[in-house]
Amino acid sequence: MAEKTYSSNEVQLVVFKLGREEYGVSILQVQEIKRMTDITRVPHTPDYITGVINLRGSVLPVVDLKKRLNLPAQESTDHTRIIIVKIDEVIVGMVVDAVSEVLAIDQDHIESPDAVVGGVAANFISGVGKLDNRLLILLNLEMIIGISQDTKAS
Repeated sequence: MAEKTYSSNEVQLVVFKLGREEYGVSILQVQEIKRMTDITRVPHTPDYITGVINLRGSVLPVVDLKKRLNLPAQESTDHTRIIIVKIDEVIVGMVVDAVSEVLAIDQDHIESPDAVVGGVAANFISGVGKLDNRLLILLNLEMIIGISQDTKAS
């Protein structure tokens, strides 16, 4: 099988679902994808922090992405996954409904978040990718995971 080469103008994304919408984050920020596991609840944390998990000896906070983005809650299924992401030096798990695929999108097909109107706060979005008959909401993980600012406020 030939290895696919990517042009410097393409962005590789991990695509996942929250409800019926498709979202994407840069593959460079994703460390791994895990099946749903037991999450230990931690008192006095923001409501979008589901709790913590033990990942090979490291304790990681887990964010409920739906709560963080003010989307309707949904029960976990066999497809529910935890995407482990690293932003700067912070490693966090994010609960998503399902991981769809990894794909490359040309930067010319990404609209700025200014053009987006929707339920998700604009500062949580880095852009919208247009692929044939699909739209991918690209998330700004730095803003979503801004845990330090939230915990200082409480």
